[in-house]
Amino acid sequence: QVQLVESGGGLVQPGGSLRLSCAASGFTFSTYAMDWYRQAPGKEREMVATISAGPGYYKNYADSVKGRFTISRDNAKNTIYLQMNSLKPEDMAVYYCTTVAGLHRYWGQGTQVTVSS
Repeated sequence: QVQLVESGGGLVQPGGSLRLSCAASGFTFSTYAMDWYRQAPGKEREMVATISAGPGYYKNYADSVKGRFTISRDNAKNTIYLQMNSLKPEDMAVYYCTTVAGLHRYWGQGTQVTVSS
């Protein structure tokens, strides 16, 4: 079965950096696009970044994170990453790793990112 396990969240000061990881299993990872979403309290879940399956690894970002966040993948490790720089208080949310396999979107359990001084 598909499993997605996020890690790397935590407390960081504004302007700081974090790197999130998502370890995937239960499917042919290298052939699937992968996404990061986030959900802040009282807000809808939103797409943060997406990376296509190879070759080419097309990437797309929400306007709010362009130039600050970088999504990447390591197919040898079945893992995607989200490097987050210049973090702002409005980036505070639970971050989820997700993919669509068949007709179903699968989600990890999420990892909390708190941006506060």
